[in-house]
Amino acid sequence: MQDTTPQDSGKQPFAGRADSGQHPQPANAEGLFSGANAMYAAALTGGVVLHAVNIFLTATVMPSVVADIGGLDVYAWATTLFVVASILAAAMTAKLLRGFGPRGAYVVAALFFGCGTLIAALAPSMPVMLVGRAVQGVGGGFLYALAYAVTRIVLPQHLWGRAVGLISATFGVATLIGPAIGGIFAEYGAWRAAFWSLLPFVALFVVLAGAKLPGKSATRGKAAPVAWLQLVLLAAAVLVVSASSLSPDRLLNVAGLAMAILLTALIGRAERGTGARLLPKGSFSLASPLGVVYLTIALLMMAMQPEIFVPYLLQTLHGQSPLLAGYFAALMAVGWTAGTAASVRLRRGDGGRLILAGLLLVLVGTVLFGLFMPIKSDGALLVVIPVGAALFLMGFGIGMAWPCLVTRVYQYAPEAEQDVASGGMTTVQLFAGALGTAAGGMSANLAGFADPGGAVGAASAALWLGVGSAVAPALAILLVLRIAHLSAGKVAGVRATAT
Repeated sequence: MQDTTPQDSGKQPFAGRADSGQHPQPANAEGLFSGANAMYAAALTGGVVLHAVNIFLTATVMPSVVADIGGLDVYAWATTLFVVASILAAAMTAKLLRGFGPRGAYVVAALFFGCGTLIAALAPSMPVMLVGRAVQGVGGGFLYALAYAVTRIVLPQHLWGRAVGLISATFGVATLIGPAIGGIFAEYGAWRAAFWSLLPFVALFVVLAGAKLPGKSATRGKAAPVAWLQLVLLAAAVLVVSASSLSPDRLLNVAGLAMAILLTALIGRAERGTGARLLPKGSFSLASPLGVVYLTIALLMMAMQPEIFVPYLLQTLHGQSPLLAGYFAALMAVGWTAGTAASVRLRRGDGGRLILAGLLLVLVGTVLFGLFMPIKSDGALLVVIPVGAALFLMGFGIGMAWPCLVTRVYQYAPEAEQDVASGGMTTVQLFAGALGTAAGGMSANLAGFADPGGAVGAASAALWLGVGSAVAPALAILLVLRIAHLSAGKVAGVRATAT
């Protein structure tokens, strides 16, 4: 990637990768939270807070929405359309950033988010609510992807890891705030007020982004064309797997997941061509370090698949109240935040050891989950405490590895495709999350979650969810070892060429 400078004559040049050469600087907290960097960090994390709080706030108030305006038959599509729109927006982030620059891109993203929120707040029926959720998804996808894309533009390279850690930790904290705010509004039947409450913060964010972020940057090279074919295939894969996962028919569950995998393979085939790209060159090849990193990110997202079943399993098998079950489920988010903070403090060198340590912790957490969650304990501490530890370790491990993985995407992506690489991280993350959720639902259903159901079905589902989740970090560990091998080979090749 080339150094970038804003076109606005009234702005100071911003850092980009200006210090990526021979003299790395220490990534201290003062560097990120002082001067212009502090304003950049506030803007980057502010967009993520809006996106994340909205996700969990909406999930909490949706039962109240259905009770008021109907639409139970399309209840799940309020989430499905939001996710699909977010994935498509994340894939379009490079185009948005090149066209409008950091400041304009963030303003456009916030306006999409605000318009969608307004539509949702005024929705007289579920079809209108779905339109609002889709528009919100576009804005949310932009806001989340821009946080990673703009980090490498406005901050010097030695602060990338700390900034990514802050973004990741912010998302984890928002997972605790969102349900709490949504629960207050839902308890008083004021679900519309929950959406209205977001709009003042959207307005404040637009003011902050417009005033503090740099304008259009002088990005070298031609603007990347939009990969329309891959985007259509990507949307189709998410819609198919999401729709099939809602069916009680196990055969349809398997067919939907198989179709999604086939469509993903077609995306990979299209990416090998010479036309428009959804991800940087090498992203679909295990012979490339970048492809290995992307796949590791995808596997980590899929390892989180038991998360959506945790409240039900805790209530059914361990006698926990809905409130306590909700707090237990939040332990994964708490762990993610704590792991990110630890990663930022402990990182040395390229962070390879932290990635490996994080994956090992995720593996330990999934094994504990598979061992203790299936036991019907009626609240026995000897069982409940290991379950809580399992959830925390899974989140902690992902949080520890995440900043190092994201910065490696920046490092491995070709210079001309840095924008695509940044948006691609969010695309891969959201897409893998959708696939992981569908795979988890299919695994639970096949294990008897609904039939025979009850404690017997829940115990069987918990076991298989644990087994399925453990496969992902185990494979990711092998991939991380492959990254080390590929990187070592690349360095050796460069040295040989130099001599």
